[in-house]
Amino acid sequence: MMKNLLLAGLMFFVLGVSTAPAKEALPVGDDPVVQARMMRLATVLRCLVCQNQTIADSHADLASDLRNQIVELIHQGKTDSEIMDYMTERYGDFVLYRPPMKASTLLLWFGPLLLVVIGGAALYRSAQDRQRNSADETELTLEQKRLADQFLNRKSSES
Repeated sequence: MMKNLLLAGLMFFVLGVSTAPAKEALPVGDDPVVQARMMRLATVLRCLVCQNQTIADSHADLASDLRNQIVELIHQGKTDSEIMDYMTERYGDFVLYRPPMKASTLLLWFGPLLLVVIGGAALYRSAQDRQRNSADETELTLEQKRLADQFLNRKSSES
């Protein structure tokens, strides 16, 4: 009997925990000015989970948290630049969808171009090596030419 009561109590506890309401987002839709300002800021911040989307476009939980954090900072009276400074201080330049050009972000800006140049140079060199190797392989020695002529002459005389 006691075992059944403990089991029933455990089931109710598990059901109660699993159906507990999730943390609600801040009421962003109540004020269209706050909503517009939050969306403007969210379009220039990168989702740290998705990395190829802004937090305005992302459906990740972290992006939602960052949007809520922006709304909270707006309600605290922070300016746009103070909010951007807060985000970059907390998450680094990587959170900016277009990071500033400085020594620590040069690889982000010029890395893709560098990879294209290196890949093009490697492809060009490979083509040159292949062309040299195929030219070396197609040249026949005098002995090979003599044998080929004998073979061709024998075949034409048999026909």
